[in-house]
Amino acid sequence: MTHTIDHLLADSFVPTTSPATFDVGAALRRLANDAAKTAPPPDMARAAQAGQRLSVVSRWILNGPGAAGHVDRLAENPEQGAHLMEEEEMDVDGALVFACLLHLTKHPESAQFWWQLAAGAGSRAAAYCLHLHHLHLTETKEAQHWYHQLTHSMADTTPPDDAFIEVLEAVARYVRTNGSAANAPTGDLESEVNRLASHSANSSCVIVRRPDRRLADQLHQFTTRR
Repeated sequence: MTHTIDHLLADSFVPTTSPATFDVGAALRRLANDAAKTAPPPDMARAAQAGQRLSVVSRWILNGPGAAGHVDRLAENPEQGAHLMEEEEMDVDGALVFACLLHLTKHPESAQFWWQLAAGAGSRAAAYCLHLHHLHLTETKEAQHWYHQLTHSMADTTPPDDAFIEVLEAVARYVRTNGSAANAPTGDLESEVNRLASHSANSSCVIVRRPDRRLADQLHQFTTRR
């Protein structure tokens, strides 16, 4: 039998009302369950938050007053070359700034090394960065170690109390959400870091060596162009 257009249209009729047996509550529960399944696990969410907070703190430190001057004092003396740095030569704040720059330019292993140098010399800011760094890597034991260093064991200065740290983290969350005047490294500054990293790789060293005059000069340009 040949169907007419009217028959075809009649067969294609789509009801506009929902079946009486449709359970709205059950459907909403299924949607909620599906959403819960796609949400990241708590550890993953905490790691992502720590990584974001670390980037905020690193930008603050990189843009802080005197950051370029501290890296100046850390940089190699051209007359001495790339000699091993003695402990008394190290500018602790310079090591902290350099570590933050390495973190922001995607050299996490080197950033960890320089943060550890600064923290070992008494920098609580470096210990806080290491705490966030290990949280980001979901390395809970190491993160707890550096938090303890931050709040109890470092140098001869009075450790910050929990309220201070909570305020610091609240400000970091606010800046992450609403933006900040603290700039990320420019392409020119990142190129100088990558140049140093390539020299380190050529010498079979996985850690980016101490900054040189070229990088220190570029950091000065970065801090004065704002």
